[in-house]
Amino acid sequence: MPDSEPATFPTEDTALTHILVVSDFDRARDWYRDVLGAELVREYGGSSAVFRFGGTWLLVVTGGGPTDDKPGVTFEPPDPSRVSHSVTIRVEDCRAIYELLTARGAEFLTPPYDWGQEIRCFFRDPDGHLFEISQA
Repeated sequence: MPDSEPATFPTEDTALTHILVVSDFDRARDWYRDVLGAELVREYGGSSAVFRFGGTWLLVVTGGGPTDDKPGVTFEPPDPSRVSHSVTIRVEDCRAIYELLTARGAEFLTPPYDWGQEIRCFFRDPDGHLFEISQA
């Protein structure tokens, strides 16, 4: 362990990447690129892909068992009936983005719902990861 901490953390160039575990790599890659509209930056051996979405990085990976650097940890797709992680995308016009993503093949749980101070709706990727479109 170093004797001193870094002067600043995080810095402006520190990147946060969301790792999403999928069951079918090709299906997921195509969905994130063609439906969500994320920019495919690179692929690794048919088992992982890096996407850029706005100022965020998404890493889509197939599942796998423990490794030396994560002993006792297994990566697997989510149970769609339970949520421990979701992604919110803030937009200017929730209804317009809902229409756009629906036309691209996104399947929403409901149409946009107006809560008064927020309009939002939810959709899932093919493995059940939950996404929210939100207009404040």
